[in-house]
This record gives sequence, C-alpha cells and structure tokens, in this order.
Amino acid sequence: MFILCLLVSLISSIDVTAIAVSRSEYPLSQGAAHGPSTRLTIGNAVIGPDGFVRPATVVNGMFPGPLIAAQKGDLFNIEVVNQLSDESMFLQTSVHWHGISQNRSNYADGTAFVTQCPITQNHSFLHTFTAQNQTGTFWYHSHFSSQYCDGLRGALIIYDPDDPLAHMYDVDDETTVISLADWYHVVSPKLLGVPSIADSMLINGLGRFVGGPPSALAVINVTPGKRYRLRLIQMSCQSDVKFSIDGHSLTVIEADGQPTEPLVVDQLQILAGQRYSVVLVADQSVRNYWIRGLPNTPGANYIGGVNSAILRYQGAPPFNPVTVALPSTNPLQETNLHALGSPGVPGTPGYGNADIQLDLEVTVKAPDFQFYINGTTFGNTTLGNRTVPVLLQILSGARQATELLPAGSVYVLEPNKVVEVTIGMQSAIGGPHPIHLHGHAFDVVQSAGSSAFNYVNPVRRDVVSAGHPGQRTVIRFVTDNSGPWFLHCHIDWHLAAGFGVVFAESPADTPAYVDPVPAEWDRLCPIYDNQPNFTLPHIPNIQI
Repeated sequence: MFILCLLVSLISSIDVTAIAVSRSEYPLSQGAAHGPSTRLTIGNAVIGPDGFVRPATVVNGMFPGPLIAAQKGDLFNIEVVNQLSDESMFLQTSVHWHGISQNRSNYADGTAFVTQCPITQNHSFLHTFTAQNQTGTFWYHSHFSSQYCDGLRGALIIYDPDDPLAHMYDVDDETTVISLADWYHVVSPKLLGVPSIADSMLINGLGRFVGGPPSALAVINVTPGKRYRLRLIQMSCQSDVKFSIDGHSLTVIEADGQPTEPLVVDQLQILAGQRYSVVLVADQSVRNYWIRGLPNTPGANYIGGVNSAILRYQGAPPFNPVTVALPSTNPLQETNLHALGSPGVPGTPGYGNADIQLDLEVTVKAPDFQFYINGTTFGNTTLGNRTVPVLLQILSGARQATELLPAGSVYVLEPNKVVEVTIGMQSAIGGPHPIHLHGHAFDVVQSAGSSAFNYVNPVRRDVVSAGHPGQRTVIRFVTDNSGPWFLHCHIDWHLAAGFGVVFAESPADTPAYVDPVPAEWDRLCPIYDNQPNFTLPHIPNIQI
C-alpha cells in the first residue's frame, strides 16, 4: 500500500452529522472557465452537495473545481498551490491531468511517487506542458492516495477549431460539460482499507442521498431544435454509471479524447475515469426530462430524485420532470465503437504478434485484501529516509527493472516498440475494473467479456474496463514517449490497495527526452522529506 496511508493516523475522530443545507449555502459559485494559464489553489471547505454537510478538499473554493478550457496547441501553465489545513484529510497533494500524454514533460504528469513528490502545505508547483495535437474531453484530479474522493477533481477541455465532427452539433461550451461523481459522507482517509459504498451520485456537483432532504438538482437548459455536444466526465472514485436522458437518443462521437465514428445509443455505461462526448438533439416536446446516472450500487434507483438531474427545454416550467425511465433497448457496447477514420492498430495483426507481450494477472489476497499484479502489490518508493519517485530514480541513473522501486512493479520497455498488454482478472473482486494508462491512448483489441479481437478499427482510449474475475482485456500502444507511466485501476480504493504498475519507457533516453526538468520540480522531494518552514517563491505571469 502506498506510504501515503500512514497519514491515516492524523485523522480526526470527530464524525460529521447530517444537516440539510439551504440553497444559499450550496452550490458554491462555479464562476467562469479558466484558461490554460491559471492558478489552482487546493484548500478545504465545508460543503453539502447532496444536502449532507461535511468537510471537503476543494479547488479555488469550489467543488467540482473550475473548468479549464483551452484551444488546440495552447501552452498550459497551471500553478497548483497547497493551502490545505484540515487534518481530518490529507495535507499534501498532487494534481494529474488525466488523458494528457505529457510527451516530453513526464515531470508534469502530477502522479505522486511516480513522476513527482507531493506538494506540501504552503508550497506550490507550476505545471508547464503542451498537449501538442490532443483535443477533446479530459479532466484533472488529485493523484495522492484517495484525496480526489474528498473533492479535488474538475474538467479540462481542449477545443478543436477544425473538429471533423463539428457539423453534427450547434452548442459546445461550458454549459454542456457534465460531470458524474460519486460522493461519500465520510472523509476518504477513514475509508481506506474498508469496504465502502458511495452515499450519493452527483451530476454537475449536485444530488440527493437516500433518506436525505430534497436538495437542488443540476439543470441542463436546451433550446428546441438545437443540437448539443454533451461532454460526459466520469469523476467517481468507485462507481460506474449508466447514463441516459429520458425520451432522447444520444450519438457518441468521442471516447477519452479520441474521436469516434458516430454511434447512436440510448444508454452508456461509463466507468471511473472515462469520458464520452454525445450529441443530443433537442427535438422533443417542450417539457422537463430526467437525466439519469444510475450507479452500480446495490439497490440503486431514482426514488426521490436520487441519481438524477434535469434536462429543461426553453419554455418549460421550473418543475421536476414526470418522465418515466424505460428499459434500454440500445445500450453502448464498446465493441461497436470505432476510432474515427480507422487509424489502425500498430504492429502485425493477430494476438501475440506485437514486439513486446505483457501478461498482467490480477489477484486479491486476504486478509488485508491487497491487489497483486503478477504476484506483486504496488509498494512505496522510499530509499532510506529519502522519497524517490520513479522519474527521479531514472534521472539519477537507474535503468534496469531490478534497480527501480517499487520492486517488482516497474516494467522496462524498449523504445519504439509495439506493446500488447493482456490484463486478466483472476480473483480481482469489485469490478468492473477501469484500467487507465498514463502517457498514452491505446487501441482496445479485445474488450472485457468479448471473445472477439479487432486489429482493424477498434476504439482508441485511455481507460478501459478489465471486467470481472475470469475476464480479460487486450490493448496495444507504441513506446514513443520516454518516461515512467502509471498503469492502474481507477477505482481509487483499489489503487490505494496496490492495483498498479509502472511502465518505464526507454529509461536510458528519459534524461534527454524530458530535458530541461524545472528547478521547482527538483525541490519537491527535499521539501517533502524535510518539511522545512519556508515557501517557494511566487511564480509570476499566471493569469486567473
């Protein structure tokens, strides 16, 4: 288990009680979207997004955090400032830019103990990177233990002025970004190592819990006749969600920042970390319709407006919908998704024909219910009294898997090779398991639960379901991005229990590939290890 779990000893013993809050207290003002040069201040606040008041970890005083919006080719300069103070939760932080490949900027990936040391209280770090030609729907979240379950998560969108599918929609702005996030009434450090079920599902930061007050629900406003690109971002810590809108079909045009051939569905199962863009045509009668986000929680339903939001046509009265959920007849099947333009799978078609074959077998062992990949659980990266993230180890001269920590969890890959990874669920309970690879999008040549292979035109994405025990998934990518990249389950409780490995791509090339590493990055580990009483100098030229 990550060394971060040692922080559990700091947790306050005071429990939070349920209190119904007025709408004047929540939601907190979301404000305007931020540009690619901005400052994210990580702090604490007491909020009640589902009517239950609890302390949380917020961004610029908000949950979800502010939308970061950019245009294709923009340079990002994002200063993350740690002003955390609530000792019932984690006081260190790191922020990962989920789906951004960080080509030549591995140090900016924001993954604690893999690409950097955490940012300590009253310190900051400036993440400077370019997403190069990437466009689409991304997000950011804490990558420090289970911290993002306490609220540190937000949307990041890169718009494409030359989107080849732009002819399919009329509206694509901050009003059409939809976040889905499970929410817990207990602070996350208390839930580590404990089987837990989310108390509510929030849509755009609002929701209700069973037995709770009739809190306000999110409203998505549409104009009759308009076509809307809805960007769905699944920010949950555990729950997967079946998303639908009563009376409307949805046309999928993007999966995880990768454009897809348009596919009409009436429901999408979305796992933690996954994103989809869907086109909704406002062609139904003027009224209110339920937006539904049903989690895979036992007994989950829509009674009393839980797991719901509202689609409101212009001219409809401000009342709750009376539409009825009908059984899905055309749900999304991943095998029906295809990358736009059929870019093709790298390497020679056929299972086992890649340059590098990796088999990752996942098991869970009692009594501590740690996850193991090929017999090893992901451990810590400490050497004596020093913290040495994998990137720091490589920059310090380590090159072989036997030299890299955590022992047994780092796989060294040669450069410019086609890698085929088979992820097999042996006894990995708690699925379906969303598997995320940093640094790459990959081709899904076999989806979990399917016996078919597709080496011609599969979906390309960065989070894939590895399914349940007895199932497997197979992915392919090319090692063209030197550096250490995390592959892990995006159920945060499983990651904290060791469900992850690191792919160290061409470590001999990494020092030159990521040069120059910022001086501020070099200072993160000494500060984290020594906790000195000084603050990094203010970093100028950041516009809010």
